[in-house]
Amino acid sequence: MDRVVYADNAATTPVSKEVLDAMLPYFTEGYGNASSLYRLGREAKAALEKARARVAEGLGARPEEIFFTGSGTEADNMALRGVMTAPRARGRHLITTPLEHHAVLHTAEALKKEGFEVSYAPVDEYGMVMLPELEKLIRPDTALVSIIAANNEIGTVQPLEEIGAMCRRHGVLFHTDAVQAVGHIPIDVHKMNIDLLAFSAHKLNGPKGTGVFYKRKGVVIKPVIEGGGQEKNLRSGTENIAGIVGCGEAVFRGVSERESRMARVRALQDRLIAGMLQIPFVRLTGHPTKRLPCVASFVIECIEGESLILLLDRDGICASTGSACSTGSLDPSHVLMGIGLPHEIAHGSVRLSLGVQNTEEDVDYILKSITVIIEKLRSMSPLWEQKAKG
Repeated sequence: MDRVVYADNAATTPVSKEVLDAMLPYFTEGYGNASSLYRLGREAKAALEKARARVAEGLGARPEEIFFTGSGTEADNMALRGVMTAPRARGRHLITTPLEHHAVLHTAEALKKEGFEVSYAPVDEYGMVMLPELEKLIRPDTALVSIIAANNEIGTVQPLEEIGAMCRRHGVLFHTDAVQAVGHIPIDVHKMNIDLLAFSAHKLNGPKGTGVFYKRKGVVIKPVIEGGGQEKNLRSGTENIAGIVGCGEAVFRGVSERESRMARVRALQDRLIAGMLQIPFVRLTGHPTKRLPCVASFVIECIEGESLILLLDRDGICASTGSACSTGSLDPSHVLMGIGLPHEIAHGSVRLSLGVQNTEEDVDYILKSITVIIEKLRSMSPLWEQKAKG
C-alpha cells in the first residue's frame, strides 16, 4: 500500500519545514555549548534565550519561568516530585484524577509508595472533572492539584481557569499536563492561575526530545536532576540547543497561527465524526463540544481495537487504540474504563487524531476504509451476530 494517511497526531507530529530550517544550523554551525564563554558558546546561549522568550510569550509567562527538559514526562515528574518533596512543601497530600497521562499517574503511585497521600477527583461520563467534588478533596495539608489540560485519548478539555481559581482560593499549587493543549487551545498561565505546566514540542510539529516546564515565579521545588546547574539549577545537563530552538519555533508558529490552523483541523474532525457516527453502534467518547479540535476517539461495539488498527495499517492509515494488546496489558484503556464504559466495549476503541497536514480526501479515505474493516471484523464476531439479531 503506497498511500499513507497519518491520523495519530496526538502521539506525535511531523516536524514542520520551518522548524527544521530553524534547527539545522545548530547541528553543524552553531554547535557551541551554551555554558562556554567563547563566541560559539555565547551564540548558543543567545539562541537558547530567544527560544525561552518565544515559549514564554506563547504561554503568557515570563521568560524566567520557562525551563527546558527532555520531554513532557520529565516536566510532569519535575512538577509532582519537585513540589511534594520540597523542604517547604505545604503538606504530603496530592490530588489528581484517574484519567491522567501515565507520566502523572505512575509518578503519583510512586509517591504513594514513598509515604505521600494521593486522592483522585471523580470525573463524569465525558471525562470532565467534577468541580464540587474536587474542592471537597482539598485539605489543609494538600500541596498540589494536578489535572490534565486536555485528555490525550478522548480529547476532553478541562475548565482550567475555574480549577486554577479554586486552587488559588485554597492556597494550593495547581499543575497541568498541557502536552496535548499547547498550540491547540488557548493557554494563559497567569490568567488561568496555573502554577506549574508541562508540555512537549513534538506534539505541535516540533522535535522529539525537547520538553518545557513552566514554574510560576516564587514557587519552590526540589530539583529532580542534579549536576552542572543548568536551567537555574532546576534541570542540570548540557542544553539541547537545536531541539530548544525547534521548540521555540514550533510554539511561536503553533500559537500565532492557532486559530486558522485549528479552524481547518476542526472542520476535518467534524467531517470525520459525522461519518463515523453513521456506522451502527459506534459512539464518540469524550465531551461532545468541550474537546480538542484535533482528537476524535470512538468505541465500536463487537470488534477488537487491536485488529482494527492492524487492518487500518494495511490500508496505509496510522491510528491508535487503547485496547489491551496495543499497550501490552490485559486491560483496556484506563481512560475509557474511568468514564464508565464496560470492559467489552472499551476494548473496541480507536483514536483518530488529525493534524495540519491532513485533508478532506484523507478523512474520506479513512471513513471508506474503516467502514469496510468494521463490517469484516463484525462478520467474524459471534457477539455481532447476537447484536444484529437484537
